[in-house]
Amino acid sequence: VFFMALSFTFISKALNTSIMKSSITQIERRFDISSSVVGLVDGSFEIGNLLVIVFVSYFGSKLHRPKLIGIGCTIMGAGSILTALPHFFMGYYRYSKENNIDQSANSTSSLSTCLIDQTLLLNRTSPEIVGKGCAKETGSYMWMYVLMGNMLRGIGEAPVGPLGISYLDDFAKEGHSSFYVGILHAIAMIGPIIGFTLTSLFAKLYVDFGYVDLSSILITPKDSRWVGAWWLGFLVAGVVSVISSIPFFFLPKNLDKPQKERKVSVPSHAPETNKEVKLAAKLTNYEQNVTGNMTGLFQSLKSILTNPLYVIYLFSTLLSASSFIGAFTYIFKYIEQQFGQSIADANFWMGIITIPTLSFGFFTGGYVVKKFKLSLLGIAKLSFFALTLSFVLQLFNLLLLCETKSVAGLTLTYDGKKPVASHINVPLSYCNSDCNCDKSQWEPVCGENGITYESPCLAGCKSSGSDKKPKEAVFYNCSCVDTSGFQNRNNSAHLGECPRGDHCKRKFYIYIALQVLSALASALGATPGFMLIFKNVQPELKSLAVGFHALTIRSLGGILAPVYFGAVIDRTCLKWSINSCGKQGSCRMYNSVLYGTYYFSVIFSLKGSSLILFIIFIYAMKKKYQGKDAETSEKVKQVVNEANLEPLKNNGHFVSSAGEDGETYI
Repeated sequence: VFFMALSFTFISKALNTSIMKSSITQIERRFDISSSVVGLVDGSFEIGNLLVIVFVSYFGSKLHRPKLIGIGCTIMGAGSILTALPHFFMGYYRYSKENNIDQSANSTSSLSTCLIDQTLLLNRTSPEIVGKGCAKETGSYMWMYVLMGNMLRGIGEAPVGPLGISYLDDFAKEGHSSFYVGILHAIAMIGPIIGFTLTSLFAKLYVDFGYVDLSSILITPKDSRWVGAWWLGFLVAGVVSVISSIPFFFLPKNLDKPQKERKVSVPSHAPETNKEVKLAAKLTNYEQNVTGNMTGLFQSLKSILTNPLYVIYLFSTLLSASSFIGAFTYIFKYIEQQFGQSIADANFWMGIITIPTLSFGFFTGGYVVKKFKLSLLGIAKLSFFALTLSFVLQLFNLLLLCETKSVAGLTLTYDGKKPVASHINVPLSYCNSDCNCDKSQWEPVCGENGITYESPCLAGCKSSGSDKKPKEAVFYNCSCVDTSGFQNRNNSAHLGECPRGDHCKRKFYIYIALQVLSALASALGATPGFMLIFKNVQPELKSLAVGFHALTIRSLGGILAPVYFGAVIDRTCLKWSINSCGKQGSCRMYNSVLYGTYYFSVIFSLKGSSLILFIIFIYAMKKKYQGKDAETSEKVKQVVNEANLEPLKNNGHFVSSAGEDGETYI
C-alpha cells in the first residue's frame, strides 16, 4: 500500500515539474521577463527545497515518515495553486502596444502601417498615454507570486524522495531495493506524459479565453507573442497533489513484521553471518548514541563528506544533473526557435515520444541490476556506459541546426537585399524611411519574397485588406517587399512570421528520433546510478546521504543552471520587446544558429566534465573493493585463529578483533 501511495505521489510531483518546465516560455511572455529571470523563477523550487531538505532527511527518518510525506504533498499542492493565482488578479494580456487592453477591435486597423508625410500617431508616442500604460505595467511584478508558489512547492516536495525511498529500502526484501526504485521512477513517468499532454492542449487556448472575444485576437499559437492558458495546468496539478497526500495519513510509522524477518534471516555462509551480526551491533550502538540533535547531524555530515567515493560521485552527478536541468528548462523554447514549432507541438512531441522512452529506460536499468545481481562496481560501469552513449548521441545535435530566419532589419537590410553585420540599429531604407515607423514594434508580417518584416509599417505597407478573419489579414502596397528586382508598390504581405522550410522540418524529425535514443541511454544509467548514492556510505546514513545529494543537486544545479543557461540564451536574442515604460521585456526572436551553438556548448561542457569525474570514481571504487576482496580470505583466517588463541591467553575472555571496514568490535 505504501508503494502504491508513493507511486501516485511520484506521478503527482512529476506532473507538477513537467507543467512548470513546459510553461516556462509562456510565463516569460506573460510577465514580459527575460530568460535569465524566468530561470530564477524556475530555480525557486530548488530554493524552497534547499531550505528544509537536510533537516527533513535527517530528522524525518526518526519521525513518522508517511505522515511527513502526506504533509509535504499538501504543501506542494498549495504551492501549485498559488502559482496560478496571479492570472486572476492581473489585467488582460497585451501582446502588443498597439492593442487596446480590452482587445475589442475586430479588425487590423490597430496595426501600424506606413504613414507617409505624417507625424507619429499620438496614441503611440503621447507621454500621457505612455505614463498611463507604464502604471498598468506594474502588474508584471506579479511574477514574484509565481516564484513564491514554486518555492512553496519545493518545500512540500522535500520529504517525498528521501523519506519515501529510504522507507522502501528499509522494509523491502534484501536485494530488491533497486528493482523497486526502478519501478517507482518508471511509474513516475506517467506524470510527465499527462503533464505535457495537458499543457499541449492548454497552450492552444488563449490565456484569457472566456474573458475576451477570441475572434479579435490577431496572433496564432505559432506567434512568438502567443501565451496559452498556462495557469490551468497548475490548478490541475495542485488538486492532484492534495489528493495524493490522503493515503499517507493512514499508514503506520514502521512495518515491524518485515523488518523482524529481515533481522533474523540467516545468510548462506559463516563470514556473512559474522558480518551481519557486527552490522546489527553497530546499528544498535548508533541509535543509542546519535539522538536527533544538531551534534549528531554534524557528525553524520562529516562522516559522508569525508567519504571520497561519495564526494567524487556527488560532483560527477552535480555536473550531469546541471546539464539536464538547464537543457530541459529551455528545450521547448529551443524547439520553437530552432524548428518553428509551436509550444503546444513541442509539449506534444516531448510528452508522447520522449517521456515513455525514459520510463522504459528507468525500468530496464533497475531490472538489469536485479537480474544479473551486479556488484557496486558493475552498477558503476553500467551507469558510465549509458551516460557516455547518451553524450555521444547528443553530439549529433550540432548537425541539425537550422539557419536563422531572414528578417529585414535584423539579419538583412530593410529592402531585403543585403545581410547586415549587426542587428543593432540597422538604418532605414529608401522604402520605409518616410513611414514614421516605431522600430521597437514587433508585429511581424511575411512578404511575398519570403522575408519577415518586423511590422507592416517597416515593410512599407500602405493599406490592409478588409478580411473578415483578422488572423489572415493581408497588407498591400508594401514598398520594401521587392519580388521582381525593382520597386513594385503592389507587393503584399500577410500577418505572421514566414514559416520554416521543409529541410528544417526534416531536421526536426531527426532531432526527435535522436532525443529518444539519447533519453533511453540516459535512463538506463539513471536507476543504477541512483543506487550508488547511498550504497557507498554507512547503512544508517542512507537517508542523509540521499538528502544531502538532493540538496547539492538542487542548490548548485537546480537553482543556478536555469539562470546561467538563460543568461547564455539571452545573448543570442535579436529582438527584445519594449514595454510601455520603455524597459526591455522578453525576447521575440533569437539567432537560431547561435542559440543552438551556445545551448549545446554549455551542455557538452558540463556532461564531459561529469564523465571525467565518473572515470575517477570507478577507478577509486575498483581500488577500494578489489583490495578488500583480496584481503577477505586472509582476514577470515586471522579472525578464526585469534578466536581460538585468545581464550587461552586471556583466561577464556575474548578481547577484540578487527572488522572488514577497519572498525573494532567488542
